[in-house]
Amino acid sequence: MSLLDLLRSLVFDHTIRTVALGTATLGVVSGALGAFAVLRRQSLLGDALSHAALPGVALAFMLTGLKTPIVLMLGAAFVGILAILLLEAVTRLTRLKEDSVLGIILSVFFGVGLLLLTFLQRNPDARQAGLNTFLFGQAATLLTRDVVTMAIFGGLALLVMAIFWKEFKLLSFDREFGGSLGFPMRALDIMLTSLLVVAVVIGLQAVGVVLMSAMVVAPAAAARQWTNRLGVMVALSALFGALAGVSGALISSLGSGLSTGPVIVLCISAIVLISVLLAPNRGLVWDKLRQRRNRRRLRGESVLLDFYRMSGQHSDALAPHPVAALLAINPQAEAVLERLAERGQVRRAAAGQWALTESGLAAARVLEEERLQKETD
Repeated sequence: MSLLDLLRSLVFDHTIRTVALGTATLGVVSGALGAFAVLRRQSLLGDALSHAALPGVALAFMLTGLKTPIVLMLGAAFVGILAILLLEAVTRLTRLKEDSVLGIILSVFFGVGLLLLTFLQRNPDARQAGLNTFLFGQAATLLTRDVVTMAIFGGLALLVMAIFWKEFKLLSFDREFGGSLGFPMRALDIMLTSLLVVAVVIGLQAVGVVLMSAMVVAPAAAARQWTNRLGVMVALSALFGALAGVSGALISSLGSGLSTGPVIVLCISAIVLISVLLAPNRGLVWDKLRQRRNRRRLRGESVLLDFYRMSGQHSDALAPHPVAALLAINPQAEAVLERLAERGQVRRAAAGQWALTESGLAAARVLEEERLQKETD
């Protein structure tokens, strides 16, 4: 299937369009809110909240007997917020560190969720069928009403984020300063984490408990490679999340054996890999190129300074010098001389001899002045 056929199916195929809209909504919400979790070094928080939401899904069904998305989301959100309050209380009242408490909450709540699911599966009531899909998600079952529900809850979460933007920014970068100004930082922390719970619960049906943490962390991790500004990072994170959701939905539609949730995670992983390698300021490839360029520049400056010091032994600063003398000082000088000649800073005077040009002499004087200035400072 060609790219044009995929785009055509995205527009005209109701099922693919619905799944793509749902996963795009999930990507935008989880990406935007996940940026704050990454900046606060709470990447494990998304994993803990997604696993903690599983018993909420099971309890909501056990209490109501309904499998409608809004009921299951409310159950997952309730237990997720309960996990947040438990995290806050244990961290404040004990000497355990936050990451240790997160690991405990993740394991205990997920274990309780699996226990409840096992109990429901052994129950002869057939209404519980399909609840285990919340483990790995089943985006293909998304209906229009599910997407609308996801959009409403996600939109409200993003609206609250926009209203408290300055407070959340202060919480992420300088919590102590915010507390000194009188802001209720603990309440803001709980509020921001609660919004992250919303992002998690709206994605359980599409991506599942196990993979949801990737949708919280990965888009923000990719966006962080491209910018140092919070607003740009949040926007890029939301864009990357939506792009992964739509591309995952389209790719999974190519074959019957491709699950949408894992494919979405693979797509966002590819975006992270590209960002880590090719982002202009932080990318590994560009970093290697900058290091190589800096090494070449330093070698060139070193040879120019060697020329300048040798020229002090002659009345004519532009007098040629034998390359052997330069090689005795710097074994890599010969390769560097060719590059300096291309810049017009040195010239080949005769066989085995090189000389500075007016441009090279001026550049060498500037370098020598800078060196002396640094030594003085």
